[in-house]
Amino acid sequence: MLAAVFPDVSRSSPNDEGLASGRNSVTGDSSPTAESSQQKKWLLDLGCGTGRASEVLSRHGYGVLAVDLSLPMLQQANARQLPAVNAIQANLVELGCFADSVAEGAVCLFSTLGMIQGRKNRRQFLAHVRRIVRPGGAFFLHVHHRYAALTNLPGCRQLASTAIRSVIRKDWEFGDAVYAYRGLPDMFLHQFSRRELIADFDASGWRVARWDRLSLDGSQIVNDGWKIPGGFLIVLSPMR
Repeated sequence: MLAAVFPDVSRSSPNDEGLASGRNSVTGDSSPTAESSQQKKWLLDLGCGTGRASEVLSRHGYGVLAVDLSLPMLQQANARQLPAVNAIQANLVELGCFADSVAEGAVCLFSTLGMIQGRKNRRQFLAHVRRIVRPGGAFFLHVHHRYAALTNLPGCRQLASTAIRSVIRKDWEFGDAVYAYRGLPDMFLHQFSRRELIADFDASGWRVARWDRLSLDGSQIVNDGWKIPGGFLIVLSPMR
């Protein structure tokens, strides 16, 4: 799907349309590397982790800005020694360091959007990405589905718990969860409903270009039938 959304450009001619002459295409600052930046099509890998998606995108001929808050993760991404991948430590809610309309597109996979606590913060992140991605670009997103919990008894209990907490606690939203995960004692993850996502996309300037439903185990797409999806893979386009 990454290849479908961001096809191989390694054999295509450079496209510097819309870039400011003599200025760095990412930061907007004057730089000796401005010319080479203009000749590269840039993508953002937001919440890049160890660089799994960055590796695929760089092999397709893109320059990749691999962004993560975790320095150990970025160190692992750097250890891959991927061509044209630049690791940047940043909070995803605070992406003001990037100039407007400098990226061909962006990816935010492995439910990274759900790791941002607070709907206001998630919408701020989505608005930042909308500002950074050029008109005609694409934003490829993965999230977990809140109501996948209805397929098992522990999940039903967890869903009821998060619903109750959202009523009695101002700092808690329906869909929030904290649990042990791969050695982390208090992993935070927000799980989404379709309606919530569509409202957030509308509020931040995105329209849905493609929406795929994932199976509960994430191994396949299940767009046919009435099965409850475990998550969504979504391709967004900037609104005009």
